[in-house]
Amino acid sequence: MEAWNPDPAGLAQILQTLRDSTNIHDKQIQQQITMRLNEYQRVPNYIAYLAHILSSMTMEGEQIRSIAGYILKNNSRLITSATPDAAAYVKAAALNAFADQSLMLRNAAQQVIIAILGVLEPRNWPEALSMLIQALDSPDPISQEGAFVVLSRACEDYPRKFDVEIQGSRPLDFLIPKWIKLCQHPSAKIRGYAISCLTQFVPIDSEALNVHIDSIIASFFRTAADTDAVVRRNVCTGLVLLLASRPDKLVPEMHNVAEYMLYSTQDQNALVSLEACEFWLTFAEDPDLAGALTPYIPRVAPVLLDSMVYSPEDLMWLEGDAEDDHAVPDREEDIKPRHYGGRAHGLEKDNTPGGGGDANGQASGGGEGDEEEEEEEDYDDDEDMSTEWNLRKCAAAALDVLAVRFNNGLLQPLLPHLKEKLWSPDWKQRECGILALGALAEGCIDYMEPHLPTLIPFLVNMLGDTKPLVRSITCWTLGRYAGWYSQPQSEEQRTTFFVPIMEGLLRMVLDNNKRVQEAGCSAFATFEEEAGPILNPYLEPILQNLVLAFDKYQQKNLLILYDAVGTLADAVGSGMQNPALLQILMRPLEAKWSKLGDDDEDLVPLLECLTSVTIAAGPAFGNWAPVVYERCYRIIHTSLVQYSTWQQNQELDEPDRSFIIVALDLLSGLVQGLGGQLAPSMDISSPHLLTLVVACLKHPQASVRQSGYALIGDLAMSCFDLLRPHLPSIMPELINQLDPAPKAEFVSASNNAAWSAGEIALHYGKDPDFQQWVPQLILRLIPILLNPQSPKSLSENAAVTIGRIGLVQPEAVAPHLESFAVAWCQALVDIKDNEEKDSAFRGFCTLIQANPTGITRDLMWFCHAVVRWQNPSAELNDMFSKILQAFRQMAGPQWENQMLSFGPTIAERLRTRYNV
Repeated sequence: MEAWNPDPAGLAQILQTLRDSTNIHDKQIQQQITMRLNEYQRVPNYIAYLAHILSSMTMEGEQIRSIAGYILKNNSRLITSATPDAAAYVKAAALNAFADQSLMLRNAAQQVIIAILGVLEPRNWPEALSMLIQALDSPDPISQEGAFVVLSRACEDYPRKFDVEIQGSRPLDFLIPKWIKLCQHPSAKIRGYAISCLTQFVPIDSEALNVHIDSIIASFFRTAADTDAVVRRNVCTGLVLLLASRPDKLVPEMHNVAEYMLYSTQDQNALVSLEACEFWLTFAEDPDLAGALTPYIPRVAPVLLDSMVYSPEDLMWLEGDAEDDHAVPDREEDIKPRHYGGRAHGLEKDNTPGGGGDANGQASGGGEGDEEEEEEEDYDDDEDMSTEWNLRKCAAAALDVLAVRFNNGLLQPLLPHLKEKLWSPDWKQRECGILALGALAEGCIDYMEPHLPTLIPFLVNMLGDTKPLVRSITCWTLGRYAGWYSQPQSEEQRTTFFVPIMEGLLRMVLDNNKRVQEAGCSAFATFEEEAGPILNPYLEPILQNLVLAFDKYQQKNLLILYDAVGTLADAVGSGMQNPALLQILMRPLEAKWSKLGDDDEDLVPLLECLTSVTIAAGPAFGNWAPVVYERCYRIIHTSLVQYSTWQQNQELDEPDRSFIIVALDLLSGLVQGLGGQLAPSMDISSPHLLTLVVACLKHPQASVRQSGYALIGDLAMSCFDLLRPHLPSIMPELINQLDPAPKAEFVSASNNAAWSAGEIALHYGKDPDFQQWVPQLILRLIPILLNPQSPKSLSENAAVTIGRIGLVQPEAVAPHLESFAVAWCQALVDIKDNEEKDSAFRGFCTLIQANPTGITRDLMWFCHAVVRWQNPSAELNDMFSKILQAFRQMAGPQWENQMLSFGPTIAERLRTRYNV
């Protein structure tokens, strides 16, 4: 193969660009450089030029050569499209630079090797792997350390790529014994790297590691008391990973391991103590290890409690914790980006014992994502300004999980230590105790209840503490117990707990400290969710306080305030239809509205908030409806035009889809609240609103389609006559959205499409015009229901819609009954009873009446679903009775045996309710 050589002119051009890139003060030059570097990616063998500059151009300064190296690292994927001679040159040049005398160039070369090894995989670059292995035994400490830098990072990023056969041997077969030996190296850096490399293969169940697992554990124990903090930290990491992946190997040694981790959790080095604390979090999260952990709870609990006290380093992060900082503008980096995903329609699960809402007591905006999404752990970003995971947060999370796992078994040994913290004169100790109270809320609420009549007034009193950090954590903890005090059962409870907490949290909403405002507003939103309509008598003072916050809050807390107002509207519902109260609320919202342009990012949370307000206010929102409608229409139209322009020229910035989503959702709110009153506004729109909505249903972003289908369903529910003329354009898009196996990002759009199809079916009724779409809908919905991989939410919506179509067009659906009856019953048996479920079951009963043989084989599933209903409507109850009596007559003497085969519980309930 002929050796690659650079073209002098091309090399000079790239070099000049790299030289220009050092001018970091001229933004225009930097933009030009970025464009040039992007254009170079289309140049054949571009990365070979970068490798040449890094490795061979000794006349250039180290800075230029290292810049070439880091750009090469960022473009490492291009090696797969380079010519063979250029690819070989890049690999050789990277290995050559790895041995350079310059530390700066060696560092750049190390990053290049890590990146290219990841792209090519070690089996396709054995020369690099061989060089790194040889360097591990090098007498030169620089070379040895450099090899470990590459290997430790590569093993961390792609460990499975090392667990393969390369040229007849498996690298890990000799790498793992070598690393075990190097755990005893005189250099602490080498010991730390060796342990780090070993730990990366624990989670992947590597055969080579399992062969040496006992030797690895022995190595960890030998280095456990190392004088170097990095080594100790890596040992802790290894033991945590072993506990998660191979508990069978650690449980027999648990006494020694637990003693070491208890000691290490109190290590003076923050990194060591954090890694050790992760051990208890991992331990607590595994229910199979509860027995092994139980003996250590009395000692672990107080250690975790002490670990939750603010450290001096934590307080350094919080140095801006001024008592009065409400007028200080937020820094841009303090405001987290929000990704608005649109409102989702779905069904609620049945409320079973032990169920409940967000375990972390966080306020939720309602309907922004799939129920399959995992809840975020709020200890990672609660009252701390520091967003880094630290010992305090880890210990609080561990205490939370331990409380859920051990309940009173944790609380009892912890109580004396907790009381000492709570009544400490040291504010840091007191704050830690309040944090612990919040962490215990989910798991220990039943056992905490006798103490709450004392603790809740104590917490209310702490809302007046002079330290903002104490006030903020008190808000958070009160939010965690909102389920206990927000539903007063007596006048005494109302006056002792409910009202004082409400008033206290509202004071915190208007606190002069921004962190306290944030915590107070979030806790009050949780209180709103739990209290619901009980807040109606207090709406005027609540709104008066919340609207004052609009003038006081900086941008970050303003987002939380919008959420709190929207949550209040969701919670009190029709209570917001009082014109006087609505006027109080709309005054500051109108003021914000008038100051924000259609492309202002701050408009998104305002529109989101208004969506909840419009739904709750209903007809009372009529005065504002025309202006809100017009702006939403304008935003949607503008966004569609911008997106069309971007699709034609994708070098432009992609438009932010959040604006079109919240505008669609706000229109959904208007439709739900005002229905046909919007007809005049829609009629004068040109093009018609539904024309724009159809374009949204074709939008490539699934979240836009999701909100589009939500609006379609709401129009079907509230003003079907306005929707009907446009259904010939809408239904083909809707049917296509019903994918039997949607990608994860399309599930919410498919959910809303399925739901809206059911609403359309109900409002079309038996109209022959609907018949043209029924066969296509059924052919899409039944495979969704039968697909075991379908997300639960999608199966449920598909089942409801099949039932609703069956209610109005049974002759088209009944012949298919036998194919989906079991799956249909399974999908809806645990859903909370409501109107949607009622209409679906009435449809299913209609299908049974039209095709009784379609359910005969699976009657047990139908009976199981029937007995799960708590209070079916009179019409549905009558249908259940008629169907069961008909099957009883068909079965004759065999009915009793058939009933018993369903199980004694089902049989008894059917006899009691339906006399069968």
